Amino acid sequence: MTTAPSPHADEATQPAAPTAPPRGWAPLRPLILRLHFYAGVLVAPFLLVAAVTGLLYAGSFQAEKIVYADELTVSVGDTKLPVSRQVAAAREAHPEGTVTAVRPSPAADATTRVLLSGVPGVDPDHTLAVFVDPYTAKVEGALEQYGATGALPLRTWIDELHRDLHLGETGRLYSELAASWLWVIAAGGPVLWFSRRRALRKVRGTSGRRRTLGLHGTVGAWAAAGFLFLSATGLTWSAYAGANIDELRTSLGGATPTVSSAVGEHAEHGGAAPSGGAQAAPGVGLDKVLAAARAEGLTDPVEIQPPADASSAYVVKQVQRSWPEKQDAVAIDPASGEVLDVVRFADYPVLAKLTRWGIDLHSGVLFGLANQIALMLLALSLIVLILWGYRMWWQRGRGSAFGRPIPRGAWAEVPPQILVPLLAAVAVVGYFVPLLGIPLAAFLAVDIVLGEIAHRRGRRTYAAK
Repeated sequence: MTTAPSPHADEATQPAAPTAPPRGWAPLRPLILRLHFYAGVLVAPFLLVAAVTGLLYAGSFQAEKIVYADELTVSVGDTKLPVSRQVAAAREAHPEGTVTAVRPSPAADATTRVLLSGVPGVDPDHTLAVFVDPYTAKVEGALEQYGATGALPLRTWIDELHRDLHLGETGRLYSELAASWLWVIAAGGPVLWFSRRRALRKVRGTSGRRRTLGLHGTVGAWAAAGFLFLSATGLTWSAYAGANIDELRTSLGGATPTVSSAVGEHAEHGGAAPSGGAQAAPGVGLDKVLAAARAEGLTDPVEIQPPADASSAYVVKQVQRSWPEKQDAVAIDPASGEVLDVVRFADYPVLAKLTRWGIDLHSGVLFGLANQIALMLLALSLIVLILWGYRMWWQRGRGSAFGRPIPRGAWAEVPPQILVPLLAAVAVVGYFVPLLGIPLAAFLAVDIVLGEIAHRRGRRTYAAK
């Protein structure tokens, strides 16, 4: 729920003398409380950066349409020219590099994108998108493009800022740490908030720290489900947890299927394209390949990938990630125009579909503008919760900088039938999500040291049962 110092952190300082053994989840409350506090103090800065950059990214889709309107849109004409002629115009203007894909104009007022790789001065992980008027074959401009969603320079820059702070693989650790801990804080916060007496959860008529606590808890409770979703989907892109998730999904039969581009026996016919790109391909050519894909039901938007070598086929795939998803793909023999393989999104395994929907929802493309607004509201909620959390930490104004350690004996109060499965679950999750497990072990070690220091200084703690 929350992402900043726990609004309940001072509650652990209150001595207690229970008259009966605690029941239910009550023995776990001091542990949840302390974990929530540590995560709030130490992980919140990373989450704040992720929230601010995520807010910018959610707004970048609409900004991109405005900034690059000249390249993205054209006046509607009478008849669109053949795709092969549009590609020829793009190559005449930009003969450098290799054609790796073509995205025919998906709407009446949209340009065609011809994507070139290996262009000098362009990031090797990016392509140069040449924008062509589909009615006149006039080249409207050229911009670097990144990713399957076709991000242009503005959105790409913000995307990389959100993902790795423009620091490369090392920078990805920040976002993975934030995603690894967001779900822990989001799950623990509501537990702590709703365990408080109803009277203590009121906002109206309160002031000072109690009012801040009320606002913090109320907004966090409403946003918790969204934070859990962002954490789960964000981890799928991470370096370490993401690799473990992919491996687990594959072992469960949920890998995303891909269309086979091997020509096989058709390769000996000599009809496949050389690696020089689509404009150099003999055989049926781009227009007939696109017509064959249309006959298989692949409606716009689509991307045509020319054969990579003499043993490969054309691959045409749908690239719409908004609802309803269009992700069908076909492989087409470059010599005969025969459809060699077909993959339908409807036939994807359930886990593959859920992964696709989750990633696109996290990216802000599944439901378009409404999706982007919802993400912006979640990001704003996260920012406000962090600031409220630190404000409460400041308003508390007493105790050590990192609060009080877990009371001595708190672990002993947890019944074995709860503690043993809990520790096993934490160990498994920590293994699969290392940027959760490693800091968690460090938090525990620090708290043990703080507890021992406090004990030796004679500070009041819970009595061990």
